[in-house]
This record gives sequence, C-alpha cells and structure tokens, in this order.
Amino acid sequence: MVLWTAAGVATLGFLVALEIVARGYGFSGPITEQSREVIFTPESGPLLYGGLALTMVVLTWRQRLIALGIAAGVDVVFVLVRWALDADMNFGNGALWVVLGCAVLGLTRRTGRERLLLLKGTGLGLLLVAGHKTGDTWLLITSKTRATVLDPYVAAADHALADPSWLAGRLLDATAPVSTGVLHVVYGQLPLAAALVGLYQLRRVAVERRFPAHHLVRTFLVIGLFGPAIYMIFPVVGPVFAYGADGGAWATANIWPDTLPPVTDPQPIPFDGITPRNCMPSLHTAWAVTLFVHSRDGSRAMRWAGTFWLVGTLTATLGFGYHYGADLLAGVVFALTIETAMRCSAYGWDRAGVRVVALGATVFGALLASYRWLPTEMAARPWLFGPLLLLVTGTVVYAYVRAARTARDRAPAPEVPGQRPVPETEGAAEAAAPVEAPEAADPAEATEATDATGKPGATDAKPELV
Repeated sequence: MVLWTAAGVATLGFLVALEIVARGYGFSGPITEQSREVIFTPESGPLLYGGLALTMVVLTWRQRLIALGIAAGVDVVFVLVRWALDADMNFGNGALWVVLGCAVLGLTRRTGRERLLLLKGTGLGLLLVAGHKTGDTWLLITSKTRATVLDPYVAAADHALADPSWLAGRLLDATAPVSTGVLHVVYGQLPLAAALVGLYQLRRVAVERRFPAHHLVRTFLVIGLFGPAIYMIFPVVGPVFAYGADGGAWATANIWPDTLPPVTDPQPIPFDGITPRNCMPSLHTAWAVTLFVHSRDGSRAMRWAGTFWLVGTLTATLGFGYHYGADLLAGVVFALTIETAMRCSAYGWDRAGVRVVALGATVFGALLASYRWLPTEMAARPWLFGPLLLLVTGTVVYAYVRAARTARDRAPAPEVPGQRPVPETEGAAEAAAPVEAPEAADPAEATEATDATGKPGATDAKPELV
C-alpha cells in the first residue's frame, strides 16, 4: 500500500510539473485536458472506453454490464445535448464518468483489499488516458523548445544500415495502395492491439481478486512516460519531414524516398514550431517490441498476432518515412531495457536482470553518442559500423532472452483460484511414517492384552466394526 501511495504521489507531482511547463508555453497540460473531458467533447472516445475496459477487469460480469449501461446512457444524453446545441460530436464522457465513479465508490464504500483492488483498477484506467495526454503535451513541448533538429546526423549514420527508410519507402510506393492501407491500420491501431493483449493478461483479476505482478500495461505506460524525455535530448523529426514533401519550406530537400541524401558534414537544421521531434528513439518500435514479448505467453493466435504487429509496425515506421533505421535500433534497446527493469521490480532483482539493464542502458547511450558524434565515420565505413550496430543491438536481445528464460524458470507455480494447501496434521504425519515391526511378546502378556481390548476402562480400546 505504501508503494502504491508513493507511486501515486510521484505521478501526480510529475503531471503537475508538466502542467506548469505547458502553461508557460501557452497551452494546457494533461491535467486540464483530461479534466475538461468530464463535460466537454472528448478528443478520443475509444481511448476513454479503453480506460473503462481496464477499470472493469476488477468487476464481476454483472457489475461490468451495469457500468457499460451507465456509460452508454450518459453518452446518449451528452450526444443529444450536443446535437441540440450544434456542438462538436464525439463520445466517451460516460466512460470517464463511470471510471471516476468507481474511484469514489472505492474510497467511500469499500475497505481493505477490495478498496485497494478497485482503486488499482481505476488508477490503471485513468493512467491510460493520462499517459496519452502526457505524450501529447511532451510532443508540443519538444516542438516549442527545440528550434533545431538533428536529422542530418541520423541520416548520415543511417548510411551504415543501407538507408532502410528510403528502401522501405520505395517498396511501399511500388505496392500501394494495398500495402499502405494495411500498414496504416497496423500503425494506427497499435494501442488497440496492446489493450487487447493487456486485457487478456488481466482476464482473471476479477476471479483471483489481485493483479498479476507484471503485465503489458505497466511497461507500455512507462515507455510512454520516459521516452519523450529522450526527444528533448535528441530532437529528430523524421525523413518524410526533413527530406520529404511533408516538411514544406523547412525541409532541406524534397528527395525522400527517391534520392538518397548526400553524405556531408552534418549540422543541426532549423525547423518549424509545430512538428513534434519524436523520432529518437522510435516509441512505436518500443511498444511493438513490448507487445511481441508479452504475446509470447498467450495462445498461438496471439503469438502470431504479436509477430504480425511487430513486423507491420517496423515496416510502417520506415516505409511512411516516420523514422530512420537508427531510430528503430534505439527503440529495441530502449524497450528491452525498460521491460527488464519493470519485470525485476515486480519479481525481484537478480544478477541476470541487473546485467540486462546495465547493458541496455550502456548500449542505448552509446548508440545516441555515436549517432551524434560519429555519423560521418559511420557513413564512410558502412562495412564496419553497420554490422557493429546490429551486433550490439543483438547482444541486448540475446541477454534479454536469457534473462527472461531464467526468470521464467525461477517463477513460482501459478496459484489456482479457490484452492488452498491442506495443512499436514500431526496424526497424518504419524500415519505416513513407517511402522516398525513389533517385537515378539510373551504369550501370557499377549493374552492379557487381548482380554483388555474392548473393555470400557481400557485406554487403548478400539472401535468394533459393525
């Protein structure tokens, strides 16, 4: 309980600080944006209902039906009022009302473990929405505070990887519109896929009355929390903006994906105050890797879906020009490092976990440093730096797989709901003990003992079989 309270206070403090910073730049922060959706038109109805779905994992089926009915009823009322006032139409207020109502119910009508369980569920649902709002605020801050971007550095370093964004962009152009249509859905619905995997992992919370120690939603939220901080350190807008038509007058040239950028001495380039600097690392790659990892414990269909979403997301990020290949390598290392840290925080730190986190942090820092300070050398020697980049990334992947396998072998057997171990009584222990053969007794003593058996006063009397 103390840990959850400390985490809640830290999260609230972070949101307040982000709200203050956002206000300083002239726009509202995550607290204001989420609070206004209690009454005003929400930005994303599916996101709010996704938060409600996470909250409902702690409810019984009857309570879930009631919660959904109330949410739908409230949304119908809001839609009718907005239609009468000719206001912007959207849904989701009802879902937010129900989540907040569950929080009030947990504080006022529940006690003990039931209160903690309900508050965890509502906190998880609210964090999903707050995480999205926090990410939007971070992106606005990056566009306002980072006047220049480092795309020429990453583009030069990407020569060591054979410029995968340019290759993927040409491939999608050649296979459009089928490939682009499918990949747009895969890229845009990554949060939905993650929510489905998370709900699958949390499907037994209502029965077991406890959350699993570690699940996908935890890592997903932490990646979204810390990832944008790296954007502030290494601002990059992506090839479709820095070298493509989407960059407008701010693009260095309109050459993506038809012509490779020249290898010159890279310099920071100025860019507009609107486009987010959200490329390094690729958080879509990090989320897709995390989704893939957590889908390994599911059914065969879920494992195939996790693989499909990972491959589709990587192809989309490169083919649409949203990221460089170097971004993806950093995203993989970032994801596995965060995932290992979250797993160890839940199950306990061991030597393998510490090694993975230390190795991942070191490799991640080395990747960013090499992109910033060695891009020209990397472009001049692709035969050396290309395999080296893949090797260090593969080292982190291999270390993670070994650590995860070790943690899985050491994990305790899952508890069966409703089943309790039967304590071994003293009598049962004695009955299970081997019985020594009695020594030969004197015939007279044996006869006397036989006569005494069954008498009312005998202490060793045995019941007769009827």
